[in-house]
Amino acid sequence: MTSLPHLPGSPDLPDPLDDPTASAAPVPDLSGTLDEALERLHAFGPERLGWLSNHAPMAVEALVRGGQATGVHRWLDRYRHKLEDMPDRHARVTVDNWHTALGDPRRIADWTDHFVRETAERPWRDVLSEWWPRLLPGIAGGATHPVIRVGHAVRSLLEDESAQGRASRSGLRVAELAHGLGYWAARHQTLPPLGTLPGARTAAAALDAVPAIDVQEGGIQERLGRLTAFPGWPAAATNNPDTARAALTQLVTAAVHRYAAHGHGQPVMLVHAATAPNAVLRALPALPRDLWPPSLAAAWAASAAVTAAYTAPTPAAYPSAGGATPQEMFERAAAHGDDHTIKFNDTALDVGDPQALAAARRAIDLNEPIF
Repeated sequence: MTSLPHLPGSPDLPDPLDDPTASAAPVPDLSGTLDEALERLHAFGPERLGWLSNHAPMAVEALVRGGQATGVHRWLDRYRHKLEDMPDRHARVTVDNWHTALGDPRRIADWTDHFVRETAERPWRDVLSEWWPRLLPGIAGGATHPVIRVGHAVRSLLEDESAQGRASRSGLRVAELAHGLGYWAARHQTLPPLGTLPGARTAAAALDAVPAIDVQEGGIQERLGRLTAFPGWPAAATNNPDTARAALTQLVTAAVHRYAAHGHGQPVMLVHAATAPNAVLRALPALPRDLWPPSLAAAWAASAAVTAAYTAPTPAAYPSAGGATPQEMFERAAAHGDDHTIKFNDTALDVGDPQALAAARRAIDLNEPIF
């Protein structure tokens, strides 16, 4: 195993890309449950009520990977009332007009069609690599759900390739990537111009130094518009791909750990401070290395934005994981049923240390169960 570069002032942390002991072992989907679930879901759009995200594709991928495939269809049956049809189509997105369609949520179906065509004509990695730098500046769009959906899709494709020993032949998993990219393009939203505050040496210190927005009210789009400045985190400005990957791993770890003490401020929304950068981390193996440093910078901006928009004024005490193993903790999350709790536990298990397991338990305790 190759060790990762050590960032000054940061603890040595396991990298889930290299260290299989850093998370619960993935369970191969021998049943085909994930493809069955995606086939059910692709008849629906990525949102409901005009702005709330459809979390089902992300949650079912996490459930299957976490060894809970037998409960996926039951979970989908319970989630069905939150699914809406794909919105109407307007006009075809093309190589000539995509700039004007970017960030237009009315064009969700048009963008999805575009990426379905693109991934049918070219290898999915080529499509992802072409569009990733175009979409990355809008990582905060849709409350970061589009990039999280893409991260789950990429992970499932990479694991399918590893299991098959060849390029993924699952058309439904490629289609899921197309749906995720289409959602990201339609909800593309850049952050306002931001100043830079005094720097922090570690990811944890940088998150702690993020100032809360003045008015902690309204939806996320309103809140993001109130951002003014983030602390500088020197690691986020690196041009070295390996250092960027190491720093991104540390950011995910810091955000997961922070949730344990701060998640009570907004238990649902604060999970995205961890799940959004982890989605980027999961996509790195499928991307050219020169895209890793800008991916880190965007992931830092997304995590800091969510932290600023929904931070708790003071940390709170929290219980330990109580001796639960990672697999036992994820089983609890699956039984709990809440989509954000499932996805946060999935990310916390990628980190896999005792504080991460405590944060996973904290999400289970704070969020409302659906089962």
